[in-house]
Formats: sequence, C-alpha cells, structure tokens
Amino acid sequence: MTPMPTTASQHRPDPAKTPENRPETADDVANTTMVREAAAGGVHGLETSHEPLVSCHDLSVGYGGEPVCAPATFDLIAGQVLALVGVNGAGKSTILRTCCGLLQPLKGQVRVLGHVPDPRSGTQRAVLATDLGQESFFPTLTVAEHLQLVCFGHGVVDADEAVAELLEDLDLTRLAGHLPEELSSGQRRRLALASVLVRPRRVLVLDEPEQRLDRVTRLLLADRLVEERESGGGVLMVSHDPEIVEEAATHVLLVGRDTRMLSVDEGVRAIEEGLQ
Repeated sequence: MTPMPTTASQHRPDPAKTPENRPETADDVANTTMVREAAAGGVHGLETSHEPLVSCHDLSVGYGGEPVCAPATFDLIAGQVLALVGVNGAGKSTILRTCCGLLQPLKGQVRVLGHVPDPRSGTQRAVLATDLGQESFFPTLTVAEHLQLVCFGHGVVDADEAVAELLEDLDLTRLAGHLPEELSSGQRRRLALASVLVRPRRVLVLDEPEQRLDRVTRLLLADRLVEERESGGGVLMVSHDPEIVEEAATHVLLVGRDTRMLSVDEGVRAIEEGLQ
C-alpha cells in the first residue's frame, strides 16, 4: 500500500500554486507563511506538539436555535483519529459541519488550527480536506481527470504519479477513463474518497466514509486512516463501522443526549449495540 500525500509524503504542493498564497481574510494574511510550510511538510512542530488541529469546548450544535445533542468538548491533535459514534440523527454530522464552518455554533467554541472555521478561507481550504458525503463530479471529466484537477488546484508535485498510485490502491485503475455517470454507486464513493486522499492536508474530515463500500475496501480505508495518523495527520470522522473504528480510531466521542468521550473499545461496543 502506498503512502498518502499528507505532510509526510513525497507528493507535496508547489508553493507557487497553492490557495494559501491568495489570502482572503486577516487570518489568512497572518497565517500564509505557516500554512505554506505546513502543507509542504516544513512545519514539523505541528506533527509532534500538542497544539490542537481542531478544538471544541462546550460546543452546542443544531438548527433554528435548537440543539440536536448535548454539548461536545474535545481536542484533535496531530497523530490522532477521533471517531464520532452514535445512533442516526444524534448530531454527529452536525458537529462535523460546524467544525468545518458550514454551520454556526449555537453556543460554545470551535477552532481549526486556532482560528474560527471559515470554509471561504484559503488557509482553511489548504489544510482541511473534507468528504461530507455530498458527491459532486464534473460530468465531462473522467475519473483520472477529476483527480488530476484536484492535484492541480492544490499544487501537488508529481501529480501523475500520485493519481496513478491512488487509482491502484482504490481499485479504480481500470475505470480511469470512465465518466462519473458510468460508475456504480460504490465506485463513485471510492472516487469521492480518492479526491480527498490525493491532495495535501493537515486534517481529514470524513462523514461515514464506509458508505456503499464492500468489506475489502472498508478494511483498506481503515489501513489508510492508520497511515494518516502515523504520518502526522489528524482525522475527524463519523462512522457506524465497528471494524474501522477499532482499527483506526485513537479516541471516540459518543454523540447524543449525554455526549462524552469513550475508550475505543467502549465506542466499538456502542456501535455494535446500536446495530442490534
């Protein structure tokens, strides 16, 4: 299995092409140099320090002023995989979307690399790779062209090599010349995952990435998440798959009426009990 293009990978962005060189906010201006070095693998302190990649304190999330779950408090640091577990509708995806800045907190605080999350920020887009389950593809681009476009947008060096390796690892090589409408549901899911795995990042945010994947591919995904944490990245994910959580997670947050941190073993049991 080939390494993922995180900060520790050989497929690093070209600083002249990456979005963080086009600052859009005051925070972007202040952090342009830091993010450029981080994306290129130059800021090793974030890989070993306890500086949170994502931090939430008494975070209350919901819609129309109504919370969907009890407040959440956690820190995600480099080298960790935090799995959010709970029954359907518990509020797991709402927490993810709030952490990405797509929803505003009802109360409490959330920070991404020390800043209020803002999906419009070039800084955040450079370090945060998200797959929230909302697949969107250009209808006239092939599978390989989609991944090459992502590489171009993030200034990935050796993009052809990076794309070829990922196509092979996700069993998409034979589909490289196919259009999205020619793919099955599971194949489209693998393409969506490939689109976030092929780009540089510090934090990977995934909402039920195991959806529509066969067991072999789910186990491959678990292995990749382990590689992600071992290479110094952080992962924040929602999952209903006990095998993925057991294999990849370092911490578990149970989301619901009593949102709280669990051990990985306790999180796996919570999933299994919820499936019964």
